[in-house]
Amino acid sequence: MLNTFNILETIRMIQEECLDIRTITMGISLLDCIDPDIDKACQKVYDKITARAEHLVSTGEQIEKEYGIPIVNKRISVTPIAMLAAACPDQNPVKFAKALQKAADTCGVNFLGGYSALVHKGFSAGDLALIHSIPEALAVTSNVCSSVNVGSTRSGINMDAVALMGKIVRETAEKTADQNCIGAAKLVVFCNAVEDNPFMAGAFHGIGEPDCEIHVGVSGPGVVRAAISKYPDASINELADVIKKTAFKITRMGQLVGARASGMLQVPFGIVDLSLAPTPAIGDSVAHILEGMGLEYCGTHGTTAALALLNDAVKKGGVMASSNVGGLSGAFIPVSEDAGMIDAALNGTLCLEKLEAMTAVCSVGLDMIAVPGDIEASTISGIIADEAAIGMVNNKTTAVRLIPAIGKREGDMLEFGGLLGSGPVMSINRRSCEKFIARGGHIPAPMHSIKN
Repeated sequence: MLNTFNILETIRMIQEECLDIRTITMGISLLDCIDPDIDKACQKVYDKITARAEHLVSTGEQIEKEYGIPIVNKRISVTPIAMLAAACPDQNPVKFAKALQKAADTCGVNFLGGYSALVHKGFSAGDLALIHSIPEALAVTSNVCSSVNVGSTRSGINMDAVALMGKIVRETAEKTADQNCIGAAKLVVFCNAVEDNPFMAGAFHGIGEPDCEIHVGVSGPGVVRAAISKYPDASINELADVIKKTAFKITRMGQLVGARASGMLQVPFGIVDLSLAPTPAIGDSVAHILEGMGLEYCGTHGTTAALALLNDAVKKGGVMASSNVGGLSGAFIPVSEDAGMIDAALNGTLCLEKLEAMTAVCSVGLDMIAVPGDIEASTISGIIADEAAIGMVNNKTTAVRLIPAIGKREGDMLEFGGLLGSGPVMSINRRSCEKFIARGGHIPAPMHSIKN
């Protein structure tokens, strides 16, 4: 039951601590849009998305006014487009990307995800065509996001896909070099990708999902930071309890918004993704949470342990607040989108190797990291392979979203503005892994994948 204290507390968290609904994302199945005629298929895609999501933005805006809760983004995720491209193998899949962009423009959403392929066990019809088209697709669209899943705990890692994606990431950055390489910021390479993720750029609508549904992504790093700042002398156990209680409150807000949106749009409620997703705004930083626990700077010794505590406590608090918790749920550690991460990287405390270690316990992986523009494609592949291995062995989702900053060197800044912020170009290990990547083949699944 609501009381005056709870209402005032929520108002304070929104006004002073950057609490918001980061996104409401409508997942839409496009399986019934498959057609061997790509033009007909694209028209079906446009028609279905615009019919289903016609009122998505206005609904989000109405809920914002009704509850006084900021809903930052309204987004759409769709069936991996490689599945539609398979039906018209001789056609350029970029036509689908343009149809998705047209639908995004009509609906007024911030991003549309699903220009995707799932190739963790191998390439099927349509996959290669779509992957090769990603650089062009992301260059000619502004709101379309792309993802490729190259590994899983049950299947191992497709190293042929890893090698290819190193080249694709670099080519995507090159094609959008005049836009600060923004294309690479809309491309994610996954291991153990989930089907109900509402966050971009990795969102797609899985084939196990219903025809249409609503997901909610909640974010409140500032709220968690403010909560732990009230307990400067608390023990680790007490800190965990504080974070759990705070996550519970944040998740209840997401549950409320998700249920309301589901009812208004008359589509099933999917999940609440409780992911502490930072922004460049002051006070909205995951790094500052970790520093509030007692670290001088994020990236120093103890950072991975502190992040593990945070991620676990957030999930435990979230699952007590909603039976619909899913997606990625935990803590994101993007560099360019987090003011504290940027500061730690600039002063040399946070490096790529430490970020990789932190991905073993965070929500996803290496996210929004600018690297020197002359990075080799094989080095990008090596970074993807390492991250996929962490995900495969630990049975968790991991991802890589690197931005080769074409024309920039270590120490330069790459500016995106808005939600994507800006980030320093981080140093990389220049020793070659090209021969290893060129071997191709498949890294077998770990022993613990055999569970039946």
